[in-house]
Amino acid sequence: MPYSRGKKRCCPVESKTVVAFKPHDPDHPNNWSKFWKIFVLVTGANEVMNSTVGSSVTGGATDAIAREFNVTNQQILVLPISIFLVGYILGPLLWGPFSEAKGRRFPLLIAFLLYTIFMMASALAKSYPSLLIFRLLDGMAASAPIAIVGGIYADIEADSTARGRLMAYYMTATTIGPILGPLASGFLVDYSWRSCFWFGLAYAGISLPMVFLMPETYAPIILQKRARRLRKETGNPNIISPLDVGSQGFGRALAIHLARPLRMLFYEPITSCSCLYLALTYAIFYLYFQSYPLVFQGVYGMGPAKSGLCFLPIGFGAIVACVIFIWYDQFLSQAKSRNAKWAHNEEYRRLPLACLGGLLYVVAIFLMGWTAFPSVHWSVPALSGIPFGAGYLLNFMAMANYMADAYETYSASALSASACTRSILGALLPLATKPMFGRLGVNWGYSLVGFLSLGVTVIPFIFIHYGFRIRESSNFCQELKQLKKAGAQGLQTDRSVRRSNAISEIHVEAKDLENHK
Repeated sequence: MPYSRGKKRCCPVESKTVVAFKPHDPDHPNNWSKFWKIFVLVTGANEVMNSTVGSSVTGGATDAIAREFNVTNQQILVLPISIFLVGYILGPLLWGPFSEAKGRRFPLLIAFLLYTIFMMASALAKSYPSLLIFRLLDGMAASAPIAIVGGIYADIEADSTARGRLMAYYMTATTIGPILGPLASGFLVDYSWRSCFWFGLAYAGISLPMVFLMPETYAPIILQKRARRLRKETGNPNIISPLDVGSQGFGRALAIHLARPLRMLFYEPITSCSCLYLALTYAIFYLYFQSYPLVFQGVYGMGPAKSGLCFLPIGFGAIVACVIFIWYDQFLSQAKSRNAKWAHNEEYRRLPLACLGGLLYVVAIFLMGWTAFPSVHWSVPALSGIPFGAGYLLNFMAMANYMADAYETYSASALSASACTRSILGALLPLATKPMFGRLGVNWGYSLVGFLSLGVTVIPFIFIHYGFRIRESSNFCQELKQLKKAGAQGLQTDRSVRRSNAISEIHVEAKDLENHK
């Protein structure tokens, strides 16, 4: 019989059978074959490359776009890149949580199709306002891989060392991608500025089949699909997945997931400080797309194509950072095998790389600022891109991995908060580049951003000393501990467990479902 609890009316719930993974279940992403893990790695990195190439694809075409649409305001000319990054602000607040509510594959597929459509629309734009609108929508779609791919890599690897290496490849793609944009547009702009967008569209079209073939990697959704299939095969409506236990409906679940990145940003010190650190690092990186032409075209008189080539040392620095990351992982593993005390400190797994990266980043900025003179060969400021690219990527690999390790299941929300905040600063700081450099000059303009970067380099050092206490006081980290404990012990109820070749099932009584709602 129905009964009332406060103002709500509830009905008794029948006992349910909750599907679960067997030990070494081949359907669990952790147990997939090497082929599928490599496929997921390559596809995810390729989607990120598409996104980041799209962000900077107008870098070498600014003057051509200005001539086409008769735009003379220098502030407005920065908008094709900045407005794309505004899309990066809005998109992750939807895509990251959406991926935790409905899985990784579906949001990525929809977003990539939209990205391809709006890239084509940008190439066909008939006015400057319409170009900016398409760039905004394209940025919102392109933000999905930035928000989700880190979570995908966390899905397929339980081992923190292997997961860290996957994240290193992912972050390398996010660094090299924006460099290819101005490099390609610098050469293509001789044909037409629209050729830059046709290049982006061609790259997206080549990548599309891989996106269609990307499997679902989010374990709770895989179990939900398994439960749905078993209900259909057996005719038993009482077979459910863990997501269905106490399910609140998609709308309410999505609202909770949408609020999670904001809650983590404002109430989780690890998230908020990491977001501040990465936001400034990211904003300075995109400031370089506006400041490089001021140096290499303004000071050294290069054309767009040759100026675009000066970005290559940044890409080389990113590759150096990836090698450093993998070497440090091996060094850490050897220290753990020797049972070195420091190696068992969670904060030493990632954060020393951010300490190194922060220092490299600051040195590179000052080196760029104080070697950019006509009397100094152009290769000297160009080569400052090597420590700049290495420092940038080390910062991102260390801090993003630290957040992924700290929050695991909730890593997509933490990374979404990071993507949102860094895109805000990444969209705004480039707008100030030309006025700031016009007033201060190239030397002191770079010095100003160098001092700002120096101010946040203390954050990883603080985490190394106080990170354990911060994690112990974190609500999300403690909730993760409880989830792990529950997963290891099962629901703390009377239950019978049946195992077969098809599924592993936990029988849950009605009263237990009521308690877990």
